[in-house]
Amino acid sequence: NSSDLSPSFVLASPPGLEAAQAWMAWIPLCSAYALALAGNCAVLLAVRLEPGLHVPMYLFLCMLAAIDLALATATVPRTLCFYWFGSREIGFGACLLQMFLIHTLSAVESSVLLAMAVDRYVAICHPLRHAAVLTNRAVAGMGLLAAARGVLFFLPLPLLLLPLPFCGSRELSHSFCLHQDVMNLACASTTPSVVYGLTAILLVMGLDAVLICLSYVLILKAVLRLAAWRERLKVFSTCVAHICVVLAFYVPLIGLSVVHRFGKDLAPLVHVIMGNIYILVPAVLNPIIYGVRTKQIRRRIL
Repeated sequence: NSSDLSPSFVLASPPGLEAAQAWMAWIPLCSAYALALAGNCAVLLAVRLEPGLHVPMYLFLCMLAAIDLALATATVPRTLCFYWFGSREIGFGACLLQMFLIHTLSAVESSVLLAMAVDRYVAICHPLRHAAVLTNRAVAGMGLLAAARGVLFFLPLPLLLLPLPFCGSRELSHSFCLHQDVMNLACASTTPSVVYGLTAILLVMGLDAVLICLSYVLILKAVLRLAAWRERLKVFSTCVAHICVVLAFYVPLIGLSVVHRFGKDLAPLVHVIMGNIYILVPAVLNPIIYGVRTKQIRRRIL
């Protein structure tokens, strides 16, 4: 029960299902990871091979696919090792690194979704200026800015946890490391971590969500000014895939936050499932959504 300078943590195991862990890994988790890998790699390859897709919307989609691949790879292989080989312990440094990657990549994905919303706004509300504003150089700059923003905002999270002592229980609520989860195991004041973590989430994901909603309010106003209903539907249909991708990212994020805030009395299995949904659902759904909505991507994949 004493604290030490380099503690290890115990990844969450679905209670009552220990005997079926290998099958649980193979069937839902491994299948979802394989779909995420295949789908996002197919999108990257399709955009690379199709010259007609070398436009801002699909360049942002490539960034999204790369982020989803990195996020899934940062968590799922370690979880599969846990299920297959029973290796539940994760070192303090490895846990902090995984936590940093998860939160940073999520922040970068949120920023890319905002950039895609800006692209849709300019394309619909200012179509004549679209090519001049969203050049390839501007798209690359937005991608670099999104990456720098994620690193700068979420690098302090593991640094704030480094000096904290950990004692008592070391068992996490998920099969990977999250800031809220690790922070709750500390046996010292976590007020700076709580305040900074909440501030970072609000200034990145919260602000991005507000700006995405604002962009769609402006898009809707521009669409409603069109005379014919058929023309309105045609213009707005170009945003459907992006709206679905935004929901696939923010709904699991909000669900996981609600479980952390109000789910102390929920079954441990709920925490494990919600964590895996948060990591894998966007990575699996994003290529499917754009594959269904984009003829060029679908043709190249086939």
